[in-house]
Amino acid sequence: MLAGGRSARMGRPKSGLEWHGATLLFRTAAVLARAVTGPVVVVRAPGQELPALPDGVETVEDPVEGLGPMQGIAAGLGHLRERAPGAFVCSTDLPFLHPAYVRCVLRGLDDPAVDLVLPTVRGFRQPLAAAYRTTLTTLIEAQVEAGNLRVGSLVEHCTAVQPDDSALLADPAVAATDPALDSVRNVNTPEEYERARSRPGPDVRVECVGALARAGRRGPRTVPAASLGEAASAVDLAFDRHVVAAVNGDHIVRDPRLPLVAGDTVAFRATAAGD
Repeated sequence: MLAGGRSARMGRPKSGLEWHGATLLFRTAAVLARAVTGPVVVVRAPGQELPALPDGVETVEDPVEGLGPMQGIAAGLGHLRERAPGAFVCSTDLPFLHPAYVRCVLRGLDDPAVDLVLPTVRGFRQPLAAAYRTTLTTLIEAQVEAGNLRVGSLVEHCTAVQPDDSALLADPAVAATDPALDSVRNVNTPEEYERARSRPGPDVRVECVGALARAGRRGPRTVPAASLGEAASAVDLAFDRHVVAAVNGDHIVRDPRLPLVAGDTVAFRATAAGD
């Protein structure tokens, strides 16, 4: 589930910021779709127009504008309450969010006594990169009604765990793919966005198989690529309707906008007749 909106310091909605051929919103929603088995929901402000979303992503409208993330979280959790026991809640502007981090945080809800998994990274709580029981909807709505709009204050009213850097990095997948815990690094100003956008893409393993393999393009080899389109370009391949990609062995994709993350493997192949 994603919540977010306009940043006064950014000057425009973060959701539409360009990110390696797509937008920040598309990228974050697609990463979440890779990380979870349930629905992905985007909470939008009343009347807000959103950029293109990955197929299957749902939207729900925040009923009241201007009340901050607490109201948006309540709207999103309420939308999911009948379909999922818990949800990973994040903001739009997490360009380095990794599925391993999402799965690690969600596993904190495996303990039925836990209502909220609120990571504390580099000494700061991360309520917009956290896991919530959907049953918290009523509590959050009551807090908003009472004028308490601080997400971090929920720890005073429910059972919460607050894993720190060491606890998160004890997960081998997080340690291997997100050792700096950049999953929680957001962008609040044009300068922060430009610095983040100028970083090279994550290292991914790419190979071309079958008819696409030729001298200079055979793999596998490691290239920096933040999307499937960039991975194809890195091996001098036109990613058109005649090509499909297998991501991590079993996820067959045709969309060049699909975000890639550290540790991914991509195998490009030509489509068979009729594909």
